[in-house]
Amino acid sequence: MKLVIQIPVLNERDTIAAVLDDLPRSIPGVSAISVLIIDDGCTDDTIRIALKHGADHVVKHTSNKGLAAAYQTGIDTALKLGADIIVNTDGDHQYPGSEIPRLVEPILKGEADVVIGDRQVQQIEHFSPLKKFLQHMGSTVVRWASDTNVPDTVSGFRALSREAALRTFVTSDFSYTVESLIQAGKRRLTVTTVPIRTNPTNRPSKLHRGNWNFIKKQGATIVRTYATYEPFRTFTYIASFFFVLSILALGRAAYVFVGRRFSLVDASNDQALLIGSILMVIAIFTFLIGLLADRVRSGQRVNEEVLYRVRAMQVDQEHWQRNITTRLDEMEGRLHRLEHITSEQARQVGDVQG
Repeated sequence: MKLVIQIPVLNERDTIAAVLDDLPRSIPGVSAISVLIIDDGCTDDTIRIALKHGADHVVKHTSNKGLAAAYQTGIDTALKLGADIIVNTDGDHQYPGSEIPRLVEPILKGEADVVIGDRQVQQIEHFSPLKKFLQHMGSTVVRWASDTNVPDTVSGFRALSREAALRTFVTSDFSYTVESLIQAGKRRLTVTTVPIRTNPTNRPSKLHRGNWNFIKKQGATIVRTYATYEPFRTFTYIASFFFVLSILALGRAAYVFVGRRFSLVDASNDQALLIGSILMVIAIFTFLIGLLADRVRSGQRVNEEVLYRVRAMQVDQEHWQRNITTRLDEMEGRLHRLEHITSEQARQVGDVQG
């Protein structure tokens, strides 16, 4: 069972040494641990420090592509390295490396596909009351959208099994946390959490420019991802809104029509009738768009399964190539030893004959 710990970094020279020094080098049930650094356009000496402190692999972006792209690059590279379990942690040392054994334990036991570290946000002292409230509300929305029960949905400290990693494909330009969680929930992967402690961070987030900027971008990600996986339900919600408004308007028009017949009301129903009719047409067309989007989604499910199988084949091919290369190297070493033994025996025979 091989574990790859991936760390996306962008100019983390002040913390990367502490992050790497804190990582476990052996875990019961894990045969090998490798550390993968994803260089998302660093302009300082983060990578040099990382290699000095035990990083095993580095994959580099030619420019800063964002956290979501770095996360996906890490997943793809870790799979090629033969990972059975992938742990993602941050380069700012927010998440203690000592928590990794607890994080991977449910996967080692076969109880989960995805494990997310719960920072227990309400107990973090340096979080303001406003931030705690926004985290709670945001996680509530994401739990509903993803059909999961994750209390800390934006935690970046998470572990994935090989199966979950093969089915993860982040398309967001902002952050991977919400989109990958909704993907996992909609694909019926088993998602669980473990409570973790966190280290205090001494710098502001590089991901966003304040709470409201974060809410705006994460909100857009939630809506887009949910609509991708539940298009019929999404458009039905929208159609229902217009349908209710149209019923109210047409009900008003019907009330005026009946009232005028019995001389109870002296008003025109033309405006209510026009507005109600327009809203009803919008509701019907929105519902039909939902049906069409649902059919498109069916085709997308097939494409996702094809992508999963292609990625699995590529990873298996990489695995077999590594095994073959290793076996050839072993055979070459044995052949060299055999040649050495044969030449030594020949020398000894020559000495005896002489």
